[in-house]
Amino acid sequence: MLQNRVDPMGNIIKTAARGIFMGNRGVLHNENKEILRPFKIKTWITCVLEFKNRKREVMAHNRYTELFFMDEATSFSAGHRPCFECRKEAAVKFKALWLKGNPGYEFDTKTLIKEIDNVLHKERISSSNTKITYEERPDELPDGTFVIFGDEPYLIVKGYMYLWSPFGYSKRMHLPQAGKLPVLTPRSIVNTFRAGYIAQISI
Repeated sequence: MLQNRVDPMGNIIKTAARGIFMGNRGVLHNENKEILRPFKIKTWITCVLEFKNRKREVMAHNRYTELFFMDEATSFSAGHRPCFECRKEAAVKFKALWLKGNPGYEFDTKTLIKEIDNVLHKERISSSNTKITYEERPDELPDGTFVIFGDEPYLIVKGYMYLWSPFGYSKRMHLPQAGKLPVLTPRSIVNTFRAGYIAQISI
């Protein structure tokens, strides 16, 4: 069993559960397929599992580390965004709605995606490699957003919160009606959801 699954906090974990999306943060492992670092590059992408019949050995030496997500909402919470090669339609939509949802950066359609990646990198992980969060009222957050409740990651969907696990969602509960919760999904991605991007969710 390899350590190559990602949770909503962005941690790379070891589990027998499988994912429906693949991710890339560069070469993170050694020749023994052991994780050495949380990331190598600032471009954190989410890819499809199959593309143009390409075949790869998972965690091959000196090749990028294949990471896996339970669903797209989980990948967004970890700080990834759609790949422009294998998920071009989703990537184009994501960029357009990111620009719409985050006008304060004064980016436009000519802005390179690496500039958005730079913003995401500052939102998702600190200089000490810890997850960055901020607080908001859960009833003011869009579907697809992850929050922390009782030290556990919960996904917000249609007025409910669902407890995340590597194998799926469980323990549905109504949104708390008062107070704020720590938000795991990077702020600019939450704004992208507000602008109309709908994350794929495995519920």
